[in-house]
Amino acid sequence: MSTHDQYLVVINHEEQYSVWFADREIPAGWRAEGTSGSREECLDHIERVWTDMRPLSLRQRMAGQAS
Repeated sequence: MSTHDQYLVVINHEEQYSVWFADREIPAGWRAEGTSGSREECLDHIERVWTDMRPLSLRQRMAGQAS
């Protein structure tokens, strides 16, 4: 498997996930989440862990209104 076939799971400050090429610099505002592998492996991981698609700021706002 070439480096170009390797991907990283990245996450932003709103806890939104994406897949990024392992051999490229991660864009500003994103950081490596810790999972790497094939694109399919990374997408499978995201599907397992990203169960609430709402941005973090919205979840926090809604939690504050429920209190």
